[in-house]
Amino acid sequence: MLMRAATVGRSTNETQIKATINLDGTGTGKVETGIGFFDHMLVSFARHGLFDLELHCAGDLEVDTHHTVEDVGIVLGEAVKQALGDKAGIRRYGSCLLPMDDALILCALDLSGRPYLEEDLNLGTQKIGDMDSEMLLEFFYAFSYSAGANLHFIQHRGKNAHHIAEACFKAFAKALDAATSYEPRTKEVWSTKGVL
Repeated sequence: MLMRAATVGRSTNETQIKATINLDGTGTGKVETGIGFFDHMLVSFARHGLFDLELHCAGDLEVDTHHTVEDVGIVLGEAVKQALGDKAGIRRYGSCLLPMDDALILCALDLSGRPYLEEDLNLGTQKIGDMDSEMLLEFFYAFSYSAGANLHFIQHRGKNAHHIAEACFKAFAKALDAATSYEPRTKEVWSTKGVL
């Protein structure tokens, strides 16, 4: 079996990013973005998806967190897309209903090649730690478009913004792990079109 890993770099006037992901890892995350809460979310993503992730970003945090979070989403989505190759034999779909204390979040995704983000999240606060709350959706939007993934979040319950956001990242990790896993009954791309 080929190692499903990729390294992607991105350098702009706003951010310099390098990320390496191994989809068949053990859950090791080494992340530095300069945004503590975001680092915590990405390490949780690696751990709960059993991905090995090494990511470093130097961004213009003196402006705000927007460019860093969005560009990391772009780079991580591209890395996942590259690591998957032609997607032959993967399950394609994944979902997870994940509880975290007061929060209950459903994440469902399809690695269809068609980007889309739908959500009904209500964080109820402007910041979570040192990250602007609205950046949560910017990250997932950027990932969905870069990876070519159809991505849905439904918030069934939740009052604490930290718990809601963390449940989103963990549910996303579990759903992506399921979608990228192999289906033993086929070696083909799981689409009537023959491509994803």
